[in-house]
Amino acid sequence: MIDYTQLYAGLQHIPALRPWLPRLPEQVAAGLNPHRWGDLPDWRAALEALPDIEPSSVEFAEKVRAGVAADAPAEQLAELEKQLRRLHPWRKGPWDIFDLTIDTEWRSDWKWDRVLPHIAPLQKRLVLDVGCGNGYHCWRAFGAGARRVVGIDPSAKFVAQFYALKKYLGTDKPVDLLPLGIEDIPPNLRAFDTTFSMGVLYHRRSPMDHLRELRDTLRPGGELVLETLVIDGGPGDCLVPEGRYAKMRNVWFLPSCATLESWLRKCGFREPKTVDVETTGPGEQRRTDWMRFESLADFLDPGSPDRTIEGHPAPKRAVLVAKVP
Repeated sequence: MIDYTQLYAGLQHIPALRPWLPRLPEQVAAGLNPHRWGDLPDWRAALEALPDIEPSSVEFAEKVRAGVAADAPAEQLAELEKQLRRLHPWRKGPWDIFDLTIDTEWRSDWKWDRVLPHIAPLQKRLVLDVGCGNGYHCWRAFGAGARRVVGIDPSAKFVAQFYALKKYLGTDKPVDLLPLGIEDIPPNLRAFDTTFSMGVLYHRRSPMDHLRELRDTLRPGGELVLETLVIDGGPGDCLVPEGRYAKMRNVWFLPSCATLESWLRKCGFREPKTVDVETTGPGEQRRTDWMRFESLADFLDPGSPDRTIEGHPAPKRAVLVAKVP
């Protein structure tokens, strides 16, 4: 079910990515090492148990959807839901698979709708999505016309979720998710037309290094689409939480938008621009039947929802775009 044969064959025809190919199978094997992911055999078993159903149609542009309930008997649809639920928790989505709605923690479609009007058209572009989770935005980028989309995320569960859905969305589609982090991409690759980094920067101990790594994935003239947590403030303002932020241990830097634009210029980008700022609300991030762990409501001060449980400003997210010279 997790098969990169077509990806490797496709990358042979992209000269800028061909140098990565000799290392890639070994990196993938390391990323899917069962000694690293003790539950990986269970996730693979769920993939193998998915019923074979041919969707009557697929959709990627307005939403991500495969088939309708009439495409399969009720017992197959029940088995489909059973196996997909074995891959709980589902963070990014939503997904509509044979009229089964996977109601994910995040309304990632809302984020996509905020991002898409502000970026270069994706038609025929080679797209990289860094820290893509289960690949929701990869499919939306494909739906917007990208010729090939490569997602990377080191979580093997997200990879399993992606390939469970790709079984029905189209194993022949040029959309793939690699079990890798950005540090696994060859330095100075300079290959992609558009690179997305959404919800990653604040998890990096060195934001400057991350921005430079992102820059080095892009061809000259390529575009970075960066989404991250920010704070209100002016140039130089940045929150560095000493403990947790919204119950997360691995939050390091929350800059103001002006500070982040300055960081982008310092790291070699040109024309950095903040195109959207949005406070995260309980409609966009919440606990659901498909994600039963804590979510945004548990991370905020119940007496003052404009603050996190630790007393920091509540999550606010900005989208920035920048070009590579």
